[in-house]
Amino acid sequence: MPLLAALLLIQHPLQRTIAIDERLAEDAHIRIGDRVVVSGAPNATMGDTVIVSAIVKRGADPAEIARSEYRVRMHLDQLQSLAGYGDRVDRFAVATRGPAATEKALAEINASAFGFEAHRSRDIAVETSKTFQVVSRFHKAIGFITIVASAIFLLCIMLLKVEERRRDIAALRLMGISRYTVVLSVVAEAALLALVGSALGIALSYIASTFINWYYQGVYRTPLYFSLITPPILTLAVVLSLVLGIGAGLLASLRLARTPPISLFGR
Repeated sequence: MPLLAALLLIQHPLQRTIAIDERLAEDAHIRIGDRVVVSGAPNATMGDTVIVSAIVKRGADPAEIARSEYRVRMHLDQLQSLAGYGDRVDRFAVATRGPAATEKALAEINASAFGFEAHRSRDIAVETSKTFQVVSRFHKAIGFITIVASAIFLLCIMLLKVEERRRDIAALRLMGISRYTVVLSVVAEAALLALVGSALGIALSYIASTFINWYYQGVYRTPLYFSLITPPILTLAVVLSLVLGIGAGLLASLRLARTPPISLFGR
């Protein structure tokens, strides 16, 4: 793409070039090398005729998801003439080397004249991401409620399953099997079921995450990932599943292990 842009500049030394957003290129059916008219007013007959020299890929910026605007990159003097701002700008970015240089630049820019206000790019990113922070907290609250509800449901299921095996447990106790062995067998079974459930849940989450990313990346035409499954999340899910499964199995098995075998037979 840079080589093609250089060739276009050689063939048209007096023709200015611009770079357009890939969404604009797709919607307007514009290709590299096409001539377009750039004007500050819509449907204007007069303007600057330029050549499209590059198509810029959209970045994975959450702040740009809800915006349906197009982007065009052009030379600074051409943009200045098009906007009619003269020597004025709304904002500009300054690259610094290290935290010390950043603090020095902030102090000098803010003290240079009234109306100048400098901010760190990190602070601006935090301000523009407040909506996503609220959504993240909302998801955490839903996740916490889901975990508590699933733990209670899992405990009830384990109690019912162990209750159905009360005669088997009573027979094992009468045969001389210790309480510790009975409890250990129930806990081991619960841990195995938790691992199997974790594997099924991970497979289902990968399928759901792939579908979510495919759908919303197509809707918003962005490379941003809307659903991520990271190793820390998988580790937390497996550990939490094991803890809840073992805890439910332990509580259910202790309830029957402390009951005399004769009482388990209903006598």
